[in-house]
Amino acid sequence: MRWIQGMISLGGLLVLLNGCAANDLLVKRQTETETRVEHLFQVAGGVESRLNELTTRLAALEEQDEQRAKLFRELADGVRELKEVNQALQSKVQTGAVAGTPKVEVVNPEAPLRAKDAGPPAAYLKAFGLYSANNFAAAITAFEQFLKESPAGEYTPNAHYWIGECHYSTSDLPKALISFQKVVDSWPQHPKAADALLKIGYSQAALKQPAKARVAFERLIRQYPGSPATVKARERLMILDTPAL
Repeated sequence: MRWIQGMISLGGLLVLLNGCAANDLLVKRQTETETRVEHLFQVAGGVESRLNELTTRLAALEEQDEQRAKLFRELADGVRELKEVNQALQSKVQTGAVAGTPKVEVVNPEAPLRAKDAGPPAAYLKAFGLYSANNFAAAITAFEQFLKESPAGEYTPNAHYWIGECHYSTSDLPKALISFQKVVDSWPQHPKAADALLKIGYSQAALKQPAKARVAFERLIRQYPGSPATVKARERLMILDTPAL
């Protein structure tokens, strides 16, 4: 009988040991699972961090592209306006070289008439030169002085546009919007109107007003379909339509 009782006790001990082993195995498996889950969280965090980094770099590259495009447009405008000045000077030289040309006296010297092909006035060129040199505060003052002297001249819309660009370049977006809107409202057929409307959209997007920016871009595409600014407007609309990550 004693050996039977011993066998029963031994069997109970084995069952107990097996239960402990199974429990230890379960704890080990649970620990391993928790470790794997923690590793997955770390990996996910690294992926999210990398994604944020790539998003930031993409935004920086986009801003660089915008700055390059802006520089190219400004250079093109400057070249065009300098060509106009050069043509005007050549015209004056050729006119003065003609022999026997009678001298014309101005009847009213206080209000001289300037031919349309005379090119930009000196005051306008001075202001544009300051803008080209990134002297934005001085350029604004010079353009405003030009507008006082020539409030309804051929280059009045251009002056308002470049004042807006000066404010835009210094991140004074509310004032930039005023100048750009002046060009769009007062001279909708002027070549600068499309560029002004594009910058209105840019400014409103920078001010975290995507709905207003969308209206400006869509209006630009609708009213000026052949303008180079329309291409940039379409690109910005695609960005607005892309859901945030």
